[in-house]
Amino acid sequence: MKFLRNPEVRFSLVWHFFLLLSAVLLGFFFPSQSGILLILFSILYIGSHYWITWRRYRRLEKLAGEIDTMLHSQIPIQFEKYREGELSILENELSKMTLRLSEQAAALEDDKKFLADSMADISHQIRSPLTSSNLILSLLMEPDLPASKRKKLLQELVQLLSRIDWLVESLLKMSKMDAGTVCFQQTSVKAESLIRQAAEPLMIPMELREQNFSLSGDPGTSFTGDPAWCREAILNILKNCMEHTPLGGCITASYSQNAIYTEIIIEDNGPGFDKEDLPHLFERFYKGKNASQQSVGIGLALARMVVSQQNGTLKAENRPEGGARFIIKFYPAR
Repeated sequence: MKFLRNPEVRFSLVWHFFLLLSAVLLGFFFPSQSGILLILFSILYIGSHYWITWRRYRRLEKLAGEIDTMLHSQIPIQFEKYREGELSILENELSKMTLRLSEQAAALEDDKKFLADSMADISHQIRSPLTSSNLILSLLMEPDLPASKRKKLLQELVQLLSRIDWLVESLLKMSKMDAGTVCFQQTSVKAESLIRQAAEPLMIPMELREQNFSLSGDPGTSFTGDPAWCREAILNILKNCMEHTPLGGCITASYSQNAIYTEIIIEDNGPGFDKEDLPHLFERFYKGKNASQQSVGIGLALARMVVSQQNGTLKAENRPEGGARFIIKFYPAR
């Protein structure tokens, strides 16, 4: 019986059985003193009952004090001294509670640090183009500014404003995914059409850089996902490749499908990744050694978030012949 596994119950039963046996034996040998013996053993029984109860509540009071100390001083409770018995279930639950509280406290501390670092990074990333924009605006206010110089400054201002707009929009998208408020569609996505649509905004910048973009693969390749968000991820990867591919370079995208996953590979013939950068490429606000001055460090992080939240994986590596390679795999929904 589980009830008898409690040491306090066993002790109480043995003690009361001893009192009962003693009362019976003394009453048998001293029948004339039965009344006095009855009163004596009744007092002993009541006293032992309240003594055992007092011990139990004293232990509970001590445990409550240790819990209060743990909550206010972060001093762990030594549960080893609470053996199997009446307090075992309480001890087990308290052990789970203290472990969970410790994990939550650590998680909150990490979130607090991450938020502080993120706010500092966001502030820095937005302040830089805003400062440049203010400087350009002050120059544009000069009445004797040549027309050619004014046109060039206006072009730079448009680029800075576009950068701020993209930065804010990307940060909002990442915040939505962090909060779990993004509802991804589950529709059939054609890989060829997806990559072409993602590359379309980059065709003119690639042409100005004299870069060649090629696409190959099985026309029937498809997967289940959200077309708009997947296009966002592919666009960020292609943009990264474009920025790190030299003039006259090549960017290629291929796609294939098997029974396990749909794979999209995007490559360039640029300098590739530094070995020290590879483990951190998809971290927020991380900028590698070869990053451009306009790089913010959230494009690849956003791409991985989009892919991973749609049952996919995104990996980056260096090509043996030189250049960068991004491998995207989308797996069927479970």
